[in-house]
Amino acid sequence: MDIPKTMAAAVIREAGGPEKFKIEQWPVPTPKENQVLIRVHAFGLNRSEMFTRKGLSPPSIVKFPRILGIEAVGRVAAAPSNEAKFPLGAVVATAMGGMGRTFDGGYAEYTCVPVNQVQVIQNSPSLPWSIIGALPEMMQTVYGGLFTCLHLQKNDRLLIRGGTTSIGLAASAIAKHHGAFVASTTRDPSRKALLTEYGADQVFIDNGSIAEEATRDGKFSKCLEVVGVSTLVDSLQCVSKGGTLCAVGAVCDKFDFDDPPFNPMAAIPTAVNFTAYHSNIEAVAALPLDELIDLVSKGKLKIPVGKVFEGIDQIVEAHRLMDSNQAGGKIVVTLG
Repeated sequence: MDIPKTMAAAVIREAGGPEKFKIEQWPVPTPKENQVLIRVHAFGLNRSEMFTRKGLSPPSIVKFPRILGIEAVGRVAAAPSNEAKFPLGAVVATAMGGMGRTFDGGYAEYTCVPVNQVQVIQNSPSLPWSIIGALPEMMQTVYGGLFTCLHLQKNDRLLIRGGTTSIGLAASAIAKHHGAFVASTTRDPSRKALLTEYGADQVFIDNGSIAEEATRDGKFSKCLEVVGVSTLVDSLQCVSKGGTLCAVGAVCDKFDFDDPPFNPMAAIPTAVNFTAYHSNIEAVAALPLDELIDLVSKGKLKIPVGKVFEGIDQIVEAHRLMDSNQAGGKIVVTLG
């Protein structure tokens, strides 16, 4: 594989809105031993990247200028001393581990990452890059929330707070595939059909306080909280004794409680468990990507891709859509 000297990259030099991204020519990184150089074919957008773009990531961690992007999929361009495990041209996925934060990430034609956060996709994928590119970060969060933290089982009653997010839609599809009863929330009544399409058995229109309505037919054994602190206390009231709530997101764009402050003695019902899932490279490495791709290829699993942008030069419009919360699924940028 011929590697050029320079690459197109979406670079951000100061915090601000989507317009702060500039397409620049940057040197293609040179991989060292135990690193993999990936020719990027697609990457998904994530809200953590929006927070970084806005300057909300700790300055001790993120230094500008930076190429953002905490995930990417593509083909191996080079893997010094690891060619047997990562053959040239192999389809791979990567995420997390400091991508787009402590070192340059996936918003570029090439990205260079440590070998321990790269997974080879063994099946020769027949899926388009736009689907493969939606999987790594979204699905490791879903799997971590549903199975590592909630220990989801067949016939569980699962409430997904923030159902129309990419995480919420993917979680609904996965949970339904595993035999759970799924209820999802949305603030927009017109999105009810979308939630049903991805497996929701029941839909609640979310005005910020749904506990009374949602528990009329019984409480939920599991709850995946995607919205964040603005609905967390109400979601806890929806969980049955012995059940568990797992926080996996902050779509409300807040991380701390304002007024009233969080009082665990008052907020957490008796015998209800409360946990959170934190993304990590070990989870990315363990994600059953081949199994997921097989399910998608056979039509047994639907992946919530809301919008595909073709070309790195579309990054500004892609971030504008993410800011609007109107994507209806994962936003993916493809690079051919």
